[in-house]
Amino acid sequence: MIMTIEKYRHPVLFYGLSTAIPWAFWFAAAYISHITPMNQFLATAVGVLGVVGLFGPTLIAFWMIWPDAELRDDLKRRLIGLKGVRPIYLILTCFLMLTSILLAQGISLLLGYSADQFSFSGMSSFSAGIFPGWFLLFLAPLVEELAWHSYGTDCLRQRMNLLKASLLFGVFWALWHLPLSFIKDYYHSNVAEIGLLYSLNFAFSLIPYVILMNWLYYKTNRSILVAIVFHITAGYFNEAFATHPDSKVIQTGLLLLLAIVVIIKEKDFFLRRDYREDN
Repeated sequence: MIMTIEKYRHPVLFYGLSTAIPWAFWFAAAYISHITPMNQFLATAVGVLGVVGLFGPTLIAFWMIWPDAELRDDLKRRLIGLKGVRPIYLILTCFLMLTSILLAQGISLLLGYSADQFSFSGMSSFSAGIFPGWFLLFLAPLVEELAWHSYGTDCLRQRMNLLKASLLFGVFWALWHLPLSFIKDYYHSNVAEIGLLYSLNFAFSLIPYVILMNWLYYKTNRSILVAIVFHITAGYFNEAFATHPDSKVIQTGLLLLLAIVVIIKEKDFFLRRDYREDN
């Protein structure tokens, strides 16, 4: 039997630990990353600390879920299950982020930006100590969504409507990434070096992105697999092309417009207080 989300009851504990533990590892990694000269041992330390911090929320989520048999069964059902999911939601999961970045680049051409953006970059724009950026583009979504959509999102949703839960998580997620902007050569650090506008764009872009991701998550019967795939496509397609940073600002605007349209069209789905599995 499919259970409701009422047993996901401890948001303060979950989010408190999911912030404190990664931040401890990531600020340590940030400090080491600026030691000169950088050698293999220090690069390894930066990479390992970064990855260990990334696993923090997932381990916390599983620690909170595993003692309860109902929560364990709910987790197992949602990991890969797609039974009864409408194909349109699966198509959006796989191709929405690709469409948004290509459309944003197309719009930028009208503003005088180069068509070279449509060429494949061939390499990631960042690294993580000993780990290449492409490795994290797949690892991070997998590990993060095993936390955010195994426990984190539902523990907010059982206390508030979907719109409020998404907005609150979007703000949290932006702050959660903060220490990464201090780790040399990390994506967030590189964005910060380009300019304040692009750092603010990254933080703000999480709001419409989370709204759309949670919309797909609940429309697919709380499928963790859908959340993972959607997260992977967001990171991969934004790195796959030689995209100008301004095109990513345009992409944020497009995602915001889409999120507003979805909210207006499905007002009750986002604003009703009670959670019902009638999606």
